[in-house]
Amino acid sequence: MPLDRGPSPLRPPIFGGSASYRVEAMSPVDTELHPVLHAGRVAVITGAASGIGRAAALELAKLGLKIALADTSPDLLSDTGKAVAKIVGDANVLIIPTDVSKLEDVVRLRDKVYEAWGEVAVLLNNAGIGPESTSWTGLDNWRKIFDVNVFGVVNVQQTFVPSMLHQENPGMVINTGSKQGITNPPGNAGYNASKAAVKSLTEGLAHELRNQSSKNLTAHLFVPGWTFTGMTARSSEKPAGAWSAEETVLYMLDRVRSGDFYIICPDNDTRKEVDQLRIMWSAADVAEGRPALSRWHKNWKALFEEYLRDGLAALE
Repeated sequence: MPLDRGPSPLRPPIFGGSASYRVEAMSPVDTELHPVLHAGRVAVITGAASGIGRAAALELAKLGLKIALADTSPDLLSDTGKAVAKIVGDANVLIIPTDVSKLEDVVRLRDKVYEAWGEVAVLLNNAGIGPESTSWTGLDNWRKIFDVNVFGVVNVQQTFVPSMLHQENPGMVINTGSKQGITNPPGNAGYNASKAAVKSLTEGLAHELRNQSSKNLTAHLFVPGWTFTGMTARSSEKPAGAWSAEETVLYMLDRVRSGDFYIICPDNDTRKEVDQLRIMWSAADVAEGRPALSRWHKNWKALFEEYLRDGLAALE
């Protein structure tokens, strides 16, 4: 498909007869609104059938965006589509079953969205799986995890970003990572490695985008905290320490409005400062040559707990 689909359907007005657009003209509805997150723009969400993807679809619909929903679970996807349509109307919802690990599926998703609406403002790369794996077992699960969590993200970026770069109005790519891809806690080596890759490739994307002459597209790494979803639920009732998917999405939207790249979400158990201290300790493992994952090492665990207590006390 051609990369340049012509002017955005929301071409901003030109002020004073000039061919250049003022920043405040980016939102044709209200200069106080975000140029991407407002009515009439288009969001594409993978992993949209449930959990964070579904919550994001509903919250973006409340802002008046048109929503394209992609997932591999047709029944759940249909249910989400009906819920979104109640907010924005049937004409503003596309339900497109998509396996992000298959490039042909992703190409079809892009073509259907551009044929219907001519642009993409928000690309939320959210599809993910987490079957069990260790460093030397579960090879089939490793392949499944990487096909969805890593190559799914790459497939979507490679397919959508070239078209989004040629749009007139600004847009954003939001990739869903994980704290497990940053601090690497023991328990699921394959999932951790996949989310570490998502962090790396999103950082690379952000750098490449900000060196584009148009500078109309940004990248953001969305890192949920403990969120009560189908992937993480151990029971039918939300634990007190977890955030709901809606809380996590609302936090993320606030941070992307502010232009943040790293969106590290807290939860009811883990405050922002604890996340910061854990991340800094993990980085120091490399910088100081400590044992791998020293936070969980029998000879270092007590030192980490002391470091955490002292760090939090210093903030009081």
